Amino acid sequence: MAPAVLIENLQKRYGSVEAVKDVSLHIESGEIFGLLGPNGAGKTTTIRCLCTLAEPDAGKIEVSGISVTENPKLARQHLGYVAQEIALDKVLTGRELLELQASLYHLPRSLAKERIEIVLDQLGLQDYSDQKIGTYSGGLKKRLDLAAGLLHQPQVLVLDEPTVGLDIESRYTVWSFLRQIREAGTTVLITSHYLEEIDMLADQVAIIDQGRVIASGTPSQLKDKVGGDRITLRIREFTPNDEAERAKSLLESVPAVQEVIINSAQGNSLNLVVSAQSDALSTVQRALQDAGLPTFGIAQSRPSLDDVYLAATGRTLLDADLAAAATRDEKAERKKQMR
Repeated sequence: MAPAVLIENLQKRYGSVEAVKDVSLHIESGEIFGLLGPNGAGKTTTIRCLCTLAEPDAGKIEVSGISVTENPKLARQHLGYVAQEIALDKVLTGRELLELQASLYHLPRSLAKERIEIVLDQLGLQDYSDQKIGTYSGGLKKRLDLAAGLLHQPQVLVLDEPTVGLDIESRYTVWSFLRQIREAGTTVLITSHYLEEIDMLADQVAIIDQGRVIASGTPSQLKDKVGGDRITLRIREFTPNDEAERAKSLLESVPAVQEVIINSAQGNSLNLVVSAQSDALSTVQRALQDAGLPTFGIAQSRPSLDDVYLAATGRTLLDADLAAAATRDEKAERKKQMR
C-alpha cells in the first residue's frame, strides 16, 4: 500500500527566501505524525504545499498514492486541513457553518445531516451548535474548525498548530479527540512547537529547522539517540563568557560528563549530557566547588525532544522562536523606516 503521505525533496521559495530547502516525509496510514520546529522553520509552508494551497518549486508530494501537483482535485478529496488561524463566520451558528461546509463538499443532504451530528458529538459541540459562533470561546471555535475539517471524512487530517492559544482543558479535549480518530484509522499530520504535545501524541516525529528535516523517528528513538541524562546549570544568573568557557572546559574533563553546550541565549547557562547511571549531579557540583565556581541553579532530567533539537542545532526551540521573532521585528522596523 502507498503511504498516507509521501513528500520527497520538497523545495519552496518566496522571492529571495528559501522557506523549504529540502524536506522529505514518509507517513503511514493510521498514525499521528508530528512535525516539530520553531516559528519560521518551514512547517506551515510544507503543509500548504501538501494541501494544494502553495505550489512547490521542486519535489514530489503524494496523498494515498495520488500526486498533489498532477491531480490536486482528487488529492483534496483525501485531505482535511485546519489552519492555525481560525476563520469562522461569526453570524452563523455552528450547525449552519457545518451545513455550508457540507454543501461545499457536495455531500447529499441526508449524508450531510448524519455527519454533522457525528462531528458535533465527537467534539462535544451539541450544546452549542445552535448558538452564533461569535459567542463561542476560543476553545469552542477551534473544535468547530476541527469539525469542519472532518466533515467529509478525509483519510488524512492536517492540523497547523491546533492548540496554540488554547487553555489546558481545551487542549486536552483536542488531544483526546485526535487519539480517537487515529484509532478509527484517520492519519493525522500535526505541526507544533509545543514539545509536550508532540511527545504525548505523535507515533512518529520529524524535527524541521531552517527548511530542512534534521531528525526523524519515534519520540523514544530520537531521545535514545541523544543518550544520557541532562543537567542544566547556571554558574550565575547571567554568567560572563570567560567564566562559562572555564566551566565548560572543567566539566568536559569530568568522567560522567559526555558533552557540554553553552546556551548563550539563556544567560550562558550550561547544558550537559551525563551518564544516566552515574551520580552525575553531585559529581558536577563537587567539581565546580573544588574549582571555586559558584552554582546559581542546577537540575537533572531525562532527555526531551528539546534536547534532541539542542543536540542537532546548539540551541533550544525556545531560543529559535525568540531569534525568529527578533528577526521579524527587525524587518518590520526596517520597512517602517523606509516608508
